[in-house]
Amino acid sequence: MSEAVDVLIVGAGPIGLACGIECEKTNLSYVIVDKGCLVNSLYNYPRNMTFFSTSDRLEIGGVPFISHNPKPTRPEALEYYRRVASSWKLNTRLYERIEEVKKEDELFQVHSSRRTYTAKKLIIATGFYDLPYMLNAPGEDLPKVKHYYDEPHPYYDMDVAVVGAANSAVDVALEVYRKGAKSVTMVIREEEINPRVKYWVKPDIDNRIAEGSIKAYFESNITRIEEHSIDIQTPKEQLTIPNDFVLAMTGYQPDFSFLKHVGVEIGDDEFQTPNYNEKTMETNVPGVYLAGVICGGLKTNAWFIENSREHAEIIINHIVN
Repeated sequence: MSEAVDVLIVGAGPIGLACGIECEKTNLSYVIVDKGCLVNSLYNYPRNMTFFSTSDRLEIGGVPFISHNPKPTRPEALEYYRRVASSWKLNTRLYERIEEVKKEDELFQVHSSRRTYTAKKLIIATGFYDLPYMLNAPGEDLPKVKHYYDEPHPYYDMDVAVVGAANSAVDVALEVYRKGAKSVTMVIREEEINPRVKYWVKPDIDNRIAEGSIKAYFESNITRIEEHSIDIQTPKEQLTIPNDFVLAMTGYQPDFSFLKHVGVEIGDDEFQTPNYNEKTMETNVPGVYLAGVICGGLKTNAWFIENSREHAEIIINHIVN
């Protein structure tokens, strides 16, 4: 099965949807392909998560985002982006993985897990939430190791280790502690809790560690994971402690392998920033554009929904003009 479109958009997150909306406005034929569900990254957020941004900063396509709270929740965001996709009748192809991209005679031949596309332009809006940083410790493939956190209930009366020291790790450690985990141990490579942790949360985690409610091992790493225990290398010694679950909140990274496969150059700076023109969002490969957080490489705090929504309009304006 083969299909020809003006624009193929990789990624059905908020920015990928915004690109589809701009295609609708300009009568460009397009398809939005994603290996997961609609706004897959948001779906994988913790079930009770609240956004930092207000709802108006998350709006796309002129569809109002009405929240019952000062800042919207994950369920509200999922409902909102479903409504956006439905209102604009966006052409999405979900649970379809892009497997190969070749450029032939100024056209892109894109092979997915279901069909083949011929596209004049390619927009990559894949985000970074699909590839977690691994611990690289023996036993990491055990079912008890989680790189995504959902809710605290499964960890009641369990010995839980949380890896990391940034916002996600701190939030997880505090929540599972308050929801009845038998013990919560934080394993942290750095010498302190990340100073950029939310200012209203940092005193809470600092106090819980100081009073011993949450044990923290700084400048430490997990070196082995067993079914009922973990080994931790601290600056002074190696310890073995009881453990039922490891929640590795170590962050995520863009899919650099896909960018390289398409031919996008990756910078040799510390953030491995992809090569693109900030005025047009076009990469070093003519006809290939980047949109959203993927533009920041490893600097995953550079771009968010609210400050990258405009990428869609920039790209489509460049394509049609």
